[in-house]
Amino acid sequence: MTKVGYLLPTREAIMAAQPATARLLHLAEQAERLGFDSVWVGDSLLARTRHEPLTLLAALAARTERVQLGTAVLLAGLRNPVVLAQIVATVDRLAEGRLILGVGVAADTPAVRAEFAAAGVAFEQRVGRLVHGLRLCRELWSGESVEWDGPYWTLSGQSLQPTPHRPGGPPIWVGGSAAAALARAGRRYDGWFPVGGEVAGFKSGMQTVRQAAADAGRDAAAITGAAYITVAIHDRPEEAEAMVERYLAGYYAPAPAAVMRKLQNCYAGPIEGAAEYLTGFVEAGAQHLCLRFCGDHDENLERFAAIAAQLD
Repeated sequence: MTKVGYLLPTREAIMAAQPATARLLHLAEQAERLGFDSVWVGDSLLARTRHEPLTLLAALAARTERVQLGTAVLLAGLRNPVVLAQIVATVDRLAEGRLILGVGVAADTPAVRAEFAAAGVAFEQRVGRLVHGLRLCRELWSGESVEWDGPYWTLSGQSLQPTPHRPGGPPIWVGGSAAAALARAGRRYDGWFPVGGEVAGFKSGMQTVRQAAADAGRDAAAITGAAYITVAIHDRPEEAEAMVERYLAGYYAPAPAAVMRKLQNCYAGPIEGAAEYLTGFVEAGAQHLCLRFCGDHDENLERFAAIAAQLD
C-alpha cells in the first residue's frame, strides 16, 4: 500500500513573517483527519530559516494519534549525536513509535556553508559526521553502555535513557542521489528519500539502493523507497508552471528558480494529471510519497486526500 505524506509549510511561514505555530498544528491535524499517512517538517538553521523540526514534531506527537511524523530532511551533521539521540528518543516516546528520521548531508551552496560555519561544524566533515553520528545514535538507542573512540566524539562506558519507543530507534531514511549516497542508503539505512531525479531517476536509484543492500547481505526488499515531490495545481498548465517558478524563487533565493526546478521532482498542471504523475513514482518503486504544496494548503490537502485513495 502506498503511503502519502504532507510537508508542513514551516519555511513558507517564516517567509510570510507568520511564525506562529497554531496554523501549523492545525494543518497537521487536518492532514490526519483527511487520511494522510504522515506529516513532515524540513530543517535549516540559517540558510533557509524555519522552525526547529524535532521540537515541532514533539508538539505534533501530542496533537495527533495515527500519522507518522518525520523530518524531510534533518541535517544530522549539524547536531551533536549524543544530544540528538536523546531528543529523538524523547520525540519517539511522545509519538509512541511514529517517528521517521529523514536525514541528509546538505547541498553545497554558499548559504549552507555559512550555516555550518555558524554552527561550528566543518562543512567538509558533513558526510563523516552524519555517518558516524547516526551510528553512535543507534548504539545509544540500545540503552547499553557505549564505548566510543571515533574521529569526532568519545564516550567511555556511558548509556542513554530513555531509549526510543521502538527497539533500536526510529527508521532512518537518507536523501541524496549521488552514487555514494545511494550506496550508503543501501548498506546502512532503512530508506532512500531523494528530492529529485523524476520517475526515471527514482527507478534507477531505487534499483541501485536495493542492489547495494543485497551486496551488504541485507534484505533489499525491506528498504523503503520514498519520494519528495513538489506540486502546483492549476487548470492552465502555464499558470501552474508559473506557480512553481515563483515558489522555488522565494524558497531557495538567491539560487535561481530554473536551477532548482531541475533538481526537484515537480508536478505542475491540472489536478487530473496529478494522480498519473504520482503513480509513475509508485510504479518506479516508491512506497511513500511526501508532498510539498505550492498554493493554498487547505485546498490541496482536500484535493490530494482524494488522489491518495487512487494510489492504493
